Amino acid sequence: MLFLVVAVAGGLGAGLRYAVDAIVMRGRRGAFPLGILLVNITGSLALGLVTGLGSAIDASWATAIGVGLLGGYTTFSTVSVETVLLGRAGRRDWAWLNLLGTLVASLAAAAIGIGLGRLIAGWIPG
Repeated sequence: MLFLVVAVAGGLGAGLRYAVDAIVMRGRRGAFPLGILLVNITGSLALGLVTGLGSAIDASWATAIGVGLLGGYTTFSTVSVETVLLGRAGRRDWAWLNLLGTLVASLAAAAIGIGLGRLIAGWIPG
């Protein structure tokens, strides 16, 4: 049953990624891929939060949210392809910014999420 929940949550996460990217990038064709950057930063923050909550959240819920929803929401493959395409289009500055910006900002967001999760877990009795 958990497998099915993770699969459905993954589909929802992918749909959410598409929606966020489409909204952010509306009318910005050929622009810096801000939508996917936002997706990966917010997804890293959310996964950090789930991770930081640890045993304060049921393991099945953590799996459904972390592996399913957020696994479908975030995307390293799109960052990789967009970075290559930016480089090939002569926008090496944007390519490097996309690659390094995603890495640094997502790591920072994950660390903040873990810290917040641990803080919240400390407030939960039990």
